[in-house]
Amino acid sequence: LNLLPKFHGLPGEDPYRHINEFIITCSTMQPEGITQDQIRLRVFPFSLQDKAKDWLYYLPPATFTTWTQVHKAFLEKKFPASRIGSIRKEICGIKQMNGETFHEYWERFNKLCASCPQHQISEQLLIQYFYEGLLPIDRNMVDAASGGALVNKTPAQARELFNIMVQNTQQFGTREPQFRKVNELSSGPSVETQLSQITAIQNKLVARGVQKAVV
Repeated sequence: LNLLPKFHGLPGEDPYRHINEFIITCSTMQPEGITQDQIRLRVFPFSLQDKAKDWLYYLPPATFTTWTQVHKAFLEKKFPASRIGSIRKEICGIKQMNGETFHEYWERFNKLCASCPQHQISEQLLIQYFYEGLLPIDRNMVDAASGGALVNKTPAQARELFNIMVQNTQQFGTREPQFRKVNELSSGPSVETQLSQITAIQNKLVARGVQKAVV
């Protein structure tokens, strides 16, 4: 029980992450003749602290008889609709910040989406919001790597392209300084660096296409 993650009900805590960590911890408990759902149902109160535990204890006895009921009620209580709406708005209006590399922006975007599995935004729209939020220099790189037709790719193909670009920007890219001297003319990676990135991405896409064709 001491290994269980703790949830206090504080504003900055993520209830989804707590549930995931709780389930992972419970998976290490394998008493004979007891199912995982039974373990979770019995052990969950020990993962709550302070106000979060008060919420559970103030409910009428026998309110929950299954883990599914506890799971659903906890998320509804600790992740209200107003918070879901706020995160949906963040996803729809996400923008790459000056000085933020492509892979940092991609990672931030994915973390934001994962923080609210209930956002109910289609995969196609997610790709569109991410693309539209790119800085011009990275959007041009995506256009070049996709042959200028990202809209013709499926969401899975677009994600594969972005993941390849992440690998290459981590290898070739550099973070732009957030503060520049007035007389500094450079506004991003050099043309040579961009061409190297695009070439590497296209080579990987071609290689993957050949591999799939052989299979």
